Amino acid sequence: MSKQKGGFRENVEGVVESRRRFLTQLSVAGAGAAAVSTIGAPFVSNPAHAQTTTWKVQTSWPAGVGLATFKEWCGTIKDKTGGELEIKGFGAKEVVGDFELLDGVKNGVLEAMNSFTLYWAGKLPATAFLSSYTLGLRYPHEWDMFFYSGGGLQAARDIFAKQGLYYVNRIHHDANLIHSKKPIRSIDDFRDLKLRVPGGMIAETFAAAGAKTTLLPGGEVFAALEKGTIDAADYTGPAVNWDLGFQQVTKYISMGPEGLMSIYQPVDLMDFVVNMNVWNKLSPKMKRFVEDEVQVYSNIHFGAIQKANVEAWKKFEGAGVEINRLGQEDIERFTEIAVPIWFKWANKDKDAARLFKIQLDLMMAPTLGYVSKSQIKDQKLDM
Repeated sequence: MSKQKGGFRENVEGVVESRRRFLTQLSVAGAGAAAVSTIGAPFVSNPAHAQTTTWKVQTSWPAGVGLATFKEWCGTIKDKTGGELEIKGFGAKEVVGDFELLDGVKNGVLEAMNSFTLYWAGKLPATAFLSSYTLGLRYPHEWDMFFYSGGGLQAARDIFAKQGLYYVNRIHHDANLIHSKKPIRSIDDFRDLKLRVPGGMIAETFAAAGAKTTLLPGGEVFAALEKGTIDAADYTGPAVNWDLGFQQVTKYISMGPEGLMSIYQPVDLMDFVVNMNVWNKLSPKMKRFVEDEVQVYSNIHFGAIQKANVEAWKKFEGAGVEINRLGQEDIERFTEIAVPIWFKWANKDKDAARLFKIQLDLMMAPTLGYVSKSQIKDQKLDM
C-alpha cells in the first residue's frame, strides 16, 4: 500500500510539474502575443533581399499629436520588416506643398502620402465621398460599414488606380471643430462669416448658409486667424488645434448638438496612398503587410488623438474658450441645404455616384435612418 501511495504521489508530482512547465510556456507565449497585438503583426522578411527599400512619405499634419504619432509609426516599419522596408516620415510641406501631395506621389517625388482625402475633391469629385460631408455618415463605425461591408474600399482603390495610385486604406483620427473670433450659436451666425473650410461640398453648404468661405492648407490657418484674414476656421479636433495654438487667436469653438461633435466633418478621414509603380514592386507578402500595418496605424492614430483630446478640453476651458453647440433646428435647416448639394456632387461623375449610392442606402436603412424618402423625392442620381 505504501509503495502504491509513493507511486501515485510521484505520478501526481510529475503531472503537476508538467502542467507548471506548460503554463509557464503558455504565459510567455501570451505575453509575446499581447506585445505583438500592440504594435501590429511582425513581418518575417525574406533573408535573400538585397537591400532596404526606402519610402519617403509625407503627411498633412503640420504639428501636434497627429504628426508625432505618424512619425513614430513610420519609425517602426524597418524593424518590423527586418530591414526590408523603411518609411521616412515627413510633416506637412517638408517635401512638397500640402495641396501638391497628390501630384508629388504620382510623379515619384514621394513614394506615398498620408493626406486628408477631402483635399482632392476639386480634382477627383468622388473623393468628396471618401470623408465626411455635411450630415452624411456621422460616426467612425458607419464609415467602416461603408468601406468593409458596402464595397467602399474596393471602389476607392478603383478610383485612385485611374490616377496611377494605390489607395491602401482609410485612417481614422477625429472630428473637425470650428474656432472663431465671434460666437456661433445658430446657423444664422454663419452669415457673412469669413470661414476657412476644406472645400468641396462642405464649402458649398456653408456658402449656401451665408458664409464667405475660403480654402487654405492646414499650415496656414493659424496665421490667417491671427492676421484677421478670416473670422473662423474649420480644422481638426481639440488636441491638435490646441497644439497649433488656436486658443491664442480665437475665443470660441462651435460644435454640433450633444453627441455629435461636428455636423460637417464628424469623421475627418485621412488615407494612405502609394504610387502604383512603387506598390507593384512589392512582393505579395509585403503588400499584405503594408495593408495590415496601415490598419494598425489607424488604430494607434485614433487612440492617441482621442486620449489627447480629453486633456485638451480641460486646457481650452482653463484658457477661457467658450464652447457653443448648434441645436436640432439648425440640423434640420442645414439638412435642407445639404441634400441637393449631395446629389449635385454625386452627379459630377460615375465614380462619385457609385460611392454616394452605397452611403445613401446606408443612411436610408433603418439601421441609421438619417434620410427619408420625402427628403430626396425631388433628387435624381445618375448612375
